[in-house]
Amino acid sequence: MIIIKKPNWIKIKIPKKNKNINNIKNIFIKNNINSVCKEAKCPNLYECFNKGVSTFMILGNICTRNCNFCNVKKGRPKKINLNEPKKLFKIINYIKLNYVVITSVNRDDLIDGGIKHFYNCIKKIKKIKNIIIEILVPDFRNCMNNALKILNFNNPNIFNHNLETTFNIYNKILLNSKYERSLKLLRKFKNIQPKIPTKSGLMVGLGEKNNEIYKTFYELKKKGVNIITIGQYLQPSYKHINVKKYINPKKFIFYKIKLLEMGFNFAFCGPFVRSSYNANLQYNEYKN
Repeated sequence: MIIIKKPNWIKIKIPKKNKNINNIKNIFIKNNINSVCKEAKCPNLYECFNKGVSTFMILGNICTRNCNFCNVKKGRPKKINLNEPKKLFKIINYIKLNYVVITSVNRDDLIDGGIKHFYNCIKKIKKIKNIIIEILVPDFRNCMNNALKILNFNNPNIFNHNLETTFNIYNKILLNSKYERSLKLLRKFKNIQPKIPTKSGLMVGLGEKNNEIYKTFYELKKKGVNIITIGQYLQPSYKHINVKKYINPKKFIFYKIKLLEMGFNFAFCGPFVRSSYNANLQYNEYKN
């Protein structure tokens, strides 16, 4: 395995211990609530925690799939924490968030894929005045239609599902998932709720070719996606698929220009961009 040296632009300066960061970490631990920022080893964790921002991960911290890029634990998940909606409500109020992102692990062990729990969390959080809710969902394998039907009774402000990578290398990166299924989910939600913005994210540096990524842009546009995020794939550990290439920051600027020319409402592209990074700013830019 060839390990590519990280260029200067991909190196992160980790701040010294900060009271705000420690406070948020302690709140999560105390309430037994998971953050995808921590579980997925997000490079922006320190910046976001320092701003009092986090993406909540519901339905536990163990995923039923084993994707080659992801740092989230794999295995047999525990039972759903039915108190999670109340705890989320409490934490969001305490931190005084006005924009919240809710995501989850894949729960293929559940008949409904976990959508009823998403529904309950959204319902509870909506009791907070002026709150904006973004959900970043799995593909709801074998229960997509039912999941969207349930969600239709209690919709978020923004619907996000990450395609992650291009068709040509998809099966090497995401195990037990299907490229076409993800596109289908995005299209179906848009058909049901045309006024709610849809969003999807891609990683680059996994060996994709330029023509492949442009084709993926086109396919996402065809499915009615409004917002695109693109970031550099960073290998969480030696056990994960290795980085094939570090994409120059100038290329991300080109991606953004290309996406806007294609008619996407907003594109957020950069080495450290992740789907929920500065999600509130993404949403505000979209609205404006």
